[in-house]
Amino acid sequence: MKLTIDIDDKYSEPSITIQSNEWSEELEEIAAMIKGKKKKRLFGVEKEQTVLLEPHEIDYIYAEQRKVYACIGNRDIEIRRKLYEVEEMLASYGFMRFSKSVIGNLNHIARFELSFNGNLCAYFHSGNKEYITRKFVVPIKDQLQMGGDSDDR
Repeated sequence: MKLTIDIDDKYSEPSITIQSNEWSEELEEIAAMIKGKKKKRLFGVEKEQTVLLEPHEIDYIYAEQRKVYACIGNRDIEIRRKLYEVEEMLASYGFMRFSKSVIGNLNHIARFELSFNGNLCAYFHSGNKEYITRKFVVPIKDQLQMGGDSDDR
């Protein structure tokens, strides 16, 4: 990678331009570092204990009976936040809406299967599966084609 820094009085504020032929994980890390993005983690409740959840460990998050849960492998951990709050918080970690009640981690998807009703079934590396409703299939497909990670296990 080539780095060029030009310091001159003609500039009123710092400006950064990155030129590349394609988006990469390295560019994503640089952009996050420049923006000063802090690592976000969630608090969950499991067996009356508060646990710290790392976004990269979560397969999907779902709402059921007015509660929100994070699915990590075979564990379902309650998160005491609204689903839309969690969605906004985790969007930069590769999470997208699967349905009205589910957001999923695109980086954990191993494969897809098409249902007869037009929905997709997403199978995660952990063995979990979750359905993507037709409304959200195209945005997820577009995001994956733009460069979603597939081997971040």
